[in-house]
Amino acid sequence: MMKKCILFCFLLGILGTQYQQSLAQAPQSQIGDKKMEWWKDAKFGMFIHWGLYSVPAGTYKGKKIPWIGEWIMSKAKIPVAEYVNYAKQFNPTKFDANEWVKMAKDAGMKYIVLTSKHHEGFAMFKSKDSFNIVDATPFKRDVVKELAEACKKHQMKLGLYYSQCQDWTAPGGLSYTGHWDSAQNGDLNTYIYNKVIPQIKEILTNYGDIAVLWFDTPNGMKKEHADKIMEIIKMHPNLIYNNRLGGGYGGDLETPEQYIPATGFPNKNWESCMTMNDTWGYKSDDNNWKSNKRLIHNLIDVASKGGNYLLNVGPTSEGIIPQPSVDRLKTIGNWLKINGEAIYGVKASPFTYLSFGRCTVKKDSLYLHVFNWPSNGIIKVPMQNKINHACLLADKKTTIKYKQTGKYIKFFLPKKCIDTFATVIALQLNEKPNVTVLDPIPSMNKPATASSQKNDSYSPSSVFNVNAKKGWIAADNEKTGWIAIDLGKPTSIGSITITEAGEYDHFIQKFRLEYKDNDEWKTVYEGTTIGPGYSNRFKPIIAQTFRINILESTKTPQIKEMQLYFDEE
Repeated sequence: MMKKCILFCFLLGILGTQYQQSLAQAPQSQIGDKKMEWWKDAKFGMFIHWGLYSVPAGTYKGKKIPWIGEWIMSKAKIPVAEYVNYAKQFNPTKFDANEWVKMAKDAGMKYIVLTSKHHEGFAMFKSKDSFNIVDATPFKRDVVKELAEACKKHQMKLGLYYSQCQDWTAPGGLSYTGHWDSAQNGDLNTYIYNKVIPQIKEILTNYGDIAVLWFDTPNGMKKEHADKIMEIIKMHPNLIYNNRLGGGYGGDLETPEQYIPATGFPNKNWESCMTMNDTWGYKSDDNNWKSNKRLIHNLIDVASKGGNYLLNVGPTSEGIIPQPSVDRLKTIGNWLKINGEAIYGVKASPFTYLSFGRCTVKKDSLYLHVFNWPSNGIIKVPMQNKINHACLLADKKTTIKYKQTGKYIKFFLPKKCIDTFATVIALQLNEKPNVTVLDPIPSMNKPATASSQKNDSYSPSSVFNVNAKKGWIAADNEKTGWIAIDLGKPTSIGSITITEAGEYDHFIQKFRLEYKDNDEWKTVYEGTTIGPGYSNRFKPIIAQTFRINILESTKTPQIKEMQLYFDEE
């Protein structure tokens, strides 16, 4: 029987595809930089999207506005004079910085990144620019100041998000959808030099030790502007900044959004930012919450690929983090209290793929995260090592029996699943993991064909290339289509991961995974939605050519990445 297990999510959303390609060759901080040590050990952080957009909460003039909450001004084309009036309604009297930081700490998070200014142009801190939370709202309190004090008190690292290009309320600020109000017209240079640069100086000098500066949507950022911002950043040698500044600067870390790449970003620092539901900023009707299991699997998956997991909360205009977020954070925290040893400070898995789950490594310890409890109680790991000790991480007195059989070590687990989310088996080795090299991901970088494609820039082969930036898009106006991969030789395939290119829209509604048997296409299984992170295991099929046959799609089908995996079972 086919088992569906959603293990990951994530890719650059909101225009990420556009700017990631432009930054691909930009200067990149070295992975060994000393300033990155705490960050690489941390693994888990809290993203907080909070601003005036929490007032309309996804509704404008009685209508629910589609898409993510913090983009409501752009999506609904709200006039500037009307939007800035939301500041008069923004009075988050239930905000408690200490409560938020303690919640993050109890969840096992090691750092927080707050939106100090999003694309709406509103500052969540006291600024010389009057459109800020102290001067423009009845609240009259500096959120960044209070959060900085709470982080210091609870020994939590604080980072600040700052939208350096898009600003929909300041004259001269950019908008990716184009200006819709004459009040937005102005000179970009004036905007950068009179608002952006002074505000970046403010947030980096007025609030103590800021650990991370998180830029966003850099299209339109000129090199001369980025150079000026870099002059400020260089005055803070321990400051970590991401790859979204623009102007040719690669930053200290890659930032895939709503997506976990099949192989992570080898030899680079990277962080996957993801939501708990569908939106970043608070949206009252978004109740599509991810399960606790999926969130914990995402955390493990990211850590197993050498990255960090930045998980978002979107507070209300009252200053309340929604209860579904609170509940999920508590559950993750409880899991980490028992299993944190297998997450914090770990390095990426030495294995390309494990059918039962994931693996993390720390010095001479190797941790097997079992997602799919085997019906026969046996998991196989392709390695040849002398094991000093094997036990349950949750109960180190419970040893796990094992046996070397050829290229694998078989581990004999208890009959019943120990942890419904992920059970961790801790192995103490006598040396570095001696991995049996079977095959890389069999579909990676293999030639592919498709029923059609938008143009030469959207080649189907790029779907199977982890360094590709665009993926495949079918020809305009198509609502069906297929993409096929030739593995070069008959291969036993037992698992698949797929990511649609549209991270916030689930276009594909029905599809089949098929394989070619002589000249006939046969169905492995049929599925429905794919979205930003889909995976499935199935009874292994030996074939050379496989394809995803898209039978129904609300818009032109798009696939960002797809990989097929062998299955040793």
